[in-house]
Amino acid sequence: MRPDGRAPDSDPPVGATGGGPDDVRTTTSAAATEALGAEVARRLRAGDVVLLRGDLGAGKTTLVRGAAAALGATGRITSPTFALAHRYDGAAVRIAHLDLYRLAGLGEDDEDLIDEELAGDVVAFVEWPGPAEALIADRVALEVELAHAGDDRREARLTWRAAR
Repeated sequence: MRPDGRAPDSDPPVGATGGGPDDVRTTTSAAATEALGAEVARRLRAGDVVLLRGDLGAGKTTLVRGAAAALGATGRITSPTFALAHRYDGAAVRIAHLDLYRLAGLGEDDEDLIDEELAGDVVAFVEWPGPAEALIADRVALEVELAHAGDDRREARLTWRAAR
């Protein structure tokens, strides 16, 4: 749950509407969650969007950190909660990391910003995607649901929507 008591995303999970079979993984450390992100990155292509769901602290940004590094990003990968979006240059693609936690809905300016972030050769990771799901639905390649599983363990449910 969010600190304000709202559900993380009230929409049904993307995979529930016809996505591929779920691949459930358990990680036991931040490094293992980053390694899972790197594994995911190897299957992504320019134009793909990855939806990231999970409670605060579930490991969404940690997974993105591993994926971004595998895509060739250098430097510090941080949560864009207060900035809405961060951009990173990868080896062959630009990486966009969006966090829509603070948006209750999308206004025209927000839609323009999201369109700008997703333009060109980009792989995008979208945390708290609820407000933008209709706008980006045709580009979603993967949905990842992360959950706390005790101590440093996380359970990650991966639902691929694009054949890979």
